Parts: sequence; structure tokens; C-alpha cells
Amino acid sequence: MFETSRRKLLGASMIGAGALLNTVGARASAATMNSKGNIMLNRMPDLPRGLVEAAHFPLIEAIHGRRSRRFAKGASIPDGPLAYTSDQKPEPLSELEQLILLTTVAGNTGWSNLIPHNRMYRSNIPNYAGAAGGRTFPSAAGFHTTEFFYTDDDGVYFLPTKDMPGTGARNDKGETDLKAYLDLHRARIIKLSDKRLHIPAEPQHMELHNEWCGNVPGSTFVIPVADLAQHMILVLCYLVQSGACIYDDVHDEAIPGIEKFANRVDVDNPYPISFMEQFSLAEVTVELATSCYSGALMLQAMGLGGWMYDGINQFSVLGASGDPAVPGLGFRFDMLPGQPLPHVTGLEGVFEGHCPPHFKDMRAAVEAVVSRKFGSGGPFNAKTAGPYKETDAIRSRAAPIDDEFIDCVATMAQHLHDRFGRFPATVPAIFSLTYLQAHKLDKGFYDRFFTPGAYLRTHADHEKNWA
Repeated sequence: MFETSRRKLLGASMIGAGALLNTVGARASAATMNSKGNIMLNRMPDLPRGLVEAAHFPLIEAIHGRRSRRFAKGASIPDGPLAYTSDQKPEPLSELEQLILLTTVAGNTGWSNLIPHNRMYRSNIPNYAGAAGGRTFPSAAGFHTTEFFYTDDDGVYFLPTKDMPGTGARNDKGETDLKAYLDLHRARIIKLSDKRLHIPAEPQHMELHNEWCGNVPGSTFVIPVADLAQHMILVLCYLVQSGACIYDDVHDEAIPGIEKFANRVDVDNPYPISFMEQFSLAEVTVELATSCYSGALMLQAMGLGGWMYDGINQFSVLGASGDPAVPGLGFRFDMLPGQPLPHVTGLEGVFEGHCPPHFKDMRAAVEAVVSRKFGSGGPFNAKTAGPYKETDAIRSRAAPIDDEFIDCVATMAQHLHDRFGRFPATVPAIFSLTYLQAHKLDKGFYDRFFTPGAYLRTHADHEKNWA
């Protein structure tokens, strides 16, 4: 199947989450090659056979072959019918394997396509989006409020891509140089610690069915984190733009001062805040889960073990467990009167939630969201590059946001913060739920207990393909 040599392998086409890639071979020189692919592999140094395998791997096989394969090299199940101890040492992912995985989970995939029409906006286009760049996973209305942390044997890292511009690794033919693409993402990685994230294998921190396999030596553990406070502001902007507002159904009261905006929003038929916040929570959960699912499909193509899961306490991961021996990622949190769970607001200087204390008040947080939309690099800034033939003309035709609009959104947001002592009122400001783990599989465990087919051909050949 792999008769095409490295010299002849000139390109690949990566579709969707990156699991379906079709390589194109050519005998012509690079100067005259005619590649059908849009992800170019020919500039990868020491191109491993495993990357070629991933390039050929069909999406349908990744979907049907996806399984949670938890038994890593170095793992041990001490007792029970599946008792087994690996005779291999833990083995970390190579830098290339890790970068391919990270960019599958969190990578920028070029400029996003803005929502083109809503008849209520008349001659303008909707101004929903928060980011101009597209990523490997979807986001409601293009809000994109999720960023990514990860840990391995060498430390803890932050990979911010939500406001990353369309990658410059793509040429005018729409082809992306994979090496340049990976280099652009590598340059964005910020190292936060020299040690693996410490999550004790104890019930208060980790589900016991994960204590033997979660965040183990050799693994790469990816942690998507959403700024749900910002997402909620974006939802309030969406409502105001659509002529709607909210009321406090928890206390059964209207938002004080909302009547001043009766010319813009329907103050007689507001949405309950608890419903809108649950709606927002569901939306960011989709971001967290689909980013991990993209990575889970790539695990199959690359022949890596691992799985996506939520069986580690999010407060322990973020750093809000209350145990000083488990600092997690170090996010700030407060224990508010009458509330049993910590209110996590952000990691100062790295990933700060759009709420106090990281902003002086909610109006400042709202203004920051509007600036993200219309300011430098924003999706509705005429100077931001993009996918259209006349990008500046299209970006500049977004529905405008004026001071009265900001006042209306800030009035609602500030009241919630003052009334509940936090923002959002009923859901977390910072939210993490789903994780992705990748590790080198110990096939001996599966050969001992499973019938043939417990792992894929990519797993069977992983060692020789990625050597």
C-alpha cells in the first residue's frame, strides 16, 4: 500500500477533523508537481511512515474503529479478571506526534466563514462571531471562547488559538505546508511548569476507574477550558441584537433599568436568566467535547492509545480543590457565601474570565468583548484578512454596536453580578469538563484478553511506522 516513496510523496488532503487524508504521489519535480491535496507533506523532514499512514487513513475507519484504549505502556491492573502488568516502560509521544494531535484538537484551520444573512439585519450581516479564525471544531455562532492546556512528562503548557489569525502556512492555491503549519502552532505554546500536572489518584480528585490509567507517565493529557463568562456576554449581545432581553427568574424580578432600552429590546417578554445560562453552558460543552472528539479520531489514524473522558475532578484540574498539595493549573477561585462550590474566574495573565476581579466591572468586560469583535484582528474589522474576494467590504458591513447597545448589555450583566455576587449568575465563569488523553498502547494487554480487532492496523504497526 505504501509503495510511494518519501521523495514521491508530494501532498495530502486533510478533511474535517484531520482524520481523512488522501496522499498524492507524483514523479514530477516539486516545481512541476500537480497535487490534489491541500495539506503538503513534502517539506516534512525525516517524514515518518506513520504520518503517511495517517494521510491514507479513511474517516469512516476512524469513526468505526474509535474505542477507548486505556492500557498504556507501563500500566498495571492489579487484580480482577483483566489483571495485567505491562512489561514495557512508559513511552512519551514524540514531538511530531504531539503536535499533530494538538493541532487536530485545537488547531487554526484558516479564516472562518461568517454567518452571511439574517433578514432582521437588513443590509448588514450578523455580528455574532467572536473570532475571525476557524478551528478544527465548531463553536456556536463563531463565539470561540475555549482555549487549551496540556501536560506531559516534561511540564504543563498553554496553547492559545481562539484569536489566532488564519494560518499563514497556506499558499494562494489553498495548499498548506504542514511543517510551516506545525511551526506556527509550536511558536504559540507557553510553558507554565516543568512538572506534569499533579492529580492524585484519590476519590476526591479522580474517579477510581481512572486511577490506574489517567494522566499516567508517558501520556499527553489535553485540557480544554472555556471562558463561559465571555460566552454569556456574547449571548447577551446576541439577544440585544435580536431585540430580546432577560429577567431574573431566580428572584422573580426584572432587571432594574432595562425599561430604558424598550426601544431596542422587548422588555415585556424577557428570557429567564437560568434558561439562557444553561443554554450557554450547553454550547460551550459542545466546544469542549467536539475538540476532544477530533483528537480521538486522530488517535486512530496515528495508532495511539487513549480516550476522551471527564473522570477527573475539574476543580482539581483547575486548581480549586481546596487542597494546597494539589495546585492544579493555578486558577483563581473564591468561595462565595451560601454557595458550596468554588467560583473559578481565571488564570491571571494567561486565561482570565470576562468578569471581576479580572475586569473592574461588567461594563469593562462587555467592552472587551465588543473590542474583540470589531478591534484589530477581529472578525468585523475591515483590515482583518479573510476568505472573501472583497473581505474588507464584507467585514465592514457587520451590524454595528453603539454605546446604547453596550449600555443595555452591561446593565443586564452588572445586575446579575451585583445580585448574585458573581457572573454568570447560575453557571461557572470558567468551565472544563472533557479531556483527551493520548499514550503509547501496550498491545500485549489486548492480545491477552481480546479477540482479534481490539486495535487497528495503525496500532499494530505504530512502533515501526513512527520510529
